[in-house]
Amino acid sequence: MALTPAASIDAFFETPKITCALTYTRLDVQRIIASVQDGAAGATAIFIGTTRNSFKGKTVTRLEYQAYSSLAIKTMSTIAQNAINSASRPQQQLPHPESSTVPPIIKCAVHHRLGTVPIGEPSIVIAVSSPHRKEAFIACEEILEEVKRKAQIWKREYYEGEDENEAAWKANT
Repeated sequence: MALTPAASIDAFFETPKITCALTYTRLDVQRIIASVQDGAAGATAIFIGTTRNSFKGKTVTRLEYQAYSSLAIKTMSTIAQNAINSASRPQQQLPHPESSTVPPIIKCAVHHRLGTVPIGEPSIVIAVSSPHRKEAFIACEEILEEVKRKAQIWKREYYEGEDENEAAWKANT
């Protein structure tokens, strides 16, 4: 059993519009979706990234994630706030009459697993609520790509038939 690095710990950040979490516990997809629900939301976009069973012709047995949690949670919250700000710009808005009273992004949640994530289990869940689908989809994808690009989270892939000590740490791209 691998030791957990001191910097790779559970972390949580919350504001009225944003929830971010890094956790060693299994992600509760329905709870995450419920956390962004709102009466003004006509759309909820959801991304669920799961551990797949193969990569480049190799059989994957599991993934392991570690993070510099105190920095990664700040990075994730900044990314979510930037997505909200980006959607709020006039050129990003669709011409909906209620746009002046309801923000384009109502709430967003970004939850990422740490530790071992078996095949088929979620490693990241992103949920975004909005009055309209376009803004929700755009923000959800923006958050995903930026988390993969910027958050201080690394993964280790384990392959069938290979020495576990040879498994390499990779950027979470």
